Amino acid sequence: MADLGRDEIEDFLYHEAELLDERRFREWLELFADDGHYWMPVRENRLTNPDEAAQENSYFDDTKATLGLRVERLYTGTAWAELPPSRTRHLISNVRIKRQSDSEIEVQSNFLVYRTRLEHDRDIFVGTRADVLRRIDGRLKIARRTVVLDEAVLGAKNIRVFL
Repeated sequence: MADLGRDEIEDFLYHEAELLDERRFREWLELFADDGHYWMPVRENRLTNPDEAAQENSYFDDTKATLGLRVERLYTGTAWAELPPSRTRHLISNVRIKRQSDSEIEVQSNFLVYRTRLEHDRDIFVGTRADVLRRIDGRLKIARRTVVLDEAVLGAKNIRVFL
């Protein structure tokens, strides 16, 4: 993985954003390694170490299998929080390579996700993502993703979009 440059990583992350914005969730799920982990801890307002995310509580803590269940539910027409479907725009920025080894690369990026639904539902999610990427059969895969929102109090009614 030491030969992997930021351009290739950015292309991978931008492609992922495109898949999500185009609601191509099954293709998005294939970007995860079979042992992939997708976690979003709850942010807490703390007087000390305010940038630390809570370790005990999370909005979601998914494996690739449980992500698959969430994805398939979106295709059933019974996911009421996504009827009608959300329109999203994923903006990825500040992509930084944090650490590389022969088998994995740690990447940090910032995101802004705009979601609109119906006439008046609008949400903005802003935060950072820490990803561990792995090359499997010549393709980059997400082995682990930690999503941390900047806000401690969620303003949205739900988090039915993938960040």
